[in-house]
Amino acid sequence: MDAIRENIPLLLQGIGTTVALTVLGYVFALIVGTVMAVARVSPIPPLRWAATVYVEIFRNIPLLSLLILISFGLPDVGLRLPYFWCGVLGLTLSSAAFVCENVRSGINTVPVGHAEAARSIGLGFFGTLRFVVLPQAFRSMVQPLVNVFIGTVIGSALCSAIAVQEVTWVTQTLNIRYAQAVLMFLIAGAVYLVLSLGGAALGGAIERAVSPGGRDRSRASKALDVTAGAQA
Repeated sequence: MDAIRENIPLLLQGIGTTVALTVLGYVFALIVGTVMAVARVSPIPPLRWAATVYVEIFRNIPLLSLLILISFGLPDVGLRLPYFWCGVLGLTLSSAAFVCENVRSGINTVPVGHAEAARSIGLGFFGTLRFVVLPQAFRSMVQPLVNVFIGTVIGSALCSAIAVQEVTWVTQTLNIRYAQAVLMFLIAGAVYLVLSLGGAALGGAIERAVSPGGRDRSRASKALDVTAGAQA
C-alpha cells in the first residue's frame, strides 16, 4: 500500500487524463458521428458515399493502429500534435463511426409517414430531421450510444501506447518501479469500471426521462411503493 500512498498525486493525474480523454473523445465523436449520419441519409449521393467510406474505414481499423498512425504519421506531413490530442483524435475518429451507425439506425426507426407529414407542412430536409426525426430517434439511440461511451472509456487505455499519461500508463510505470502488477492494474480496472458504470447509469436515467410517459411511470412507481409501504 506504500506504493499507492506515495503516488496518490500521480494516480489522480492519470485518472484526470483518462476522464479528459474519454469526455473529449466522446463529445467530438457525437458531433462528427451525427453529421456523418445525416450525410448517410441525405438525398445527395456524394455525401452518402463519403459518409459510407468514412464509416467503413474507421469502423474496421483497430484503435491501437489508428493511434499509432496518427501520432507518428501526422508529423511526416508537417502536422504536429501533442500526444494527448493525438489520443483524442484517434478516439473521436473511431467512436464517430459507431455513433454514425447508431444514429442512422435510430433515424430508420421513425415511421416514414412522420417525415412525409413534416414535408407536407413545408419543412425541408434539415428541418424535418431537426424537429421531427431526430427527437423521436433519440429515444432508441440512448442505450447504443451508452455502449459507444463505454467503448471509448475502455479504448482510452490504448492511449498509453503513445505515451499519454493516463491511468494505464501511470499504473504501468508504477508496476515497473514497485513490481506490484496485480495491485496496480486492479486500480486501473476499478477506474474504468466506475467510469463505465457511471455512464451506464446516466444513460439509463436519460432513457427513462425521454421515453413516452417515463416521468408518469416513475411517479406511479413511487406512489405504488408508498402505498405498499403503508399497507405493510
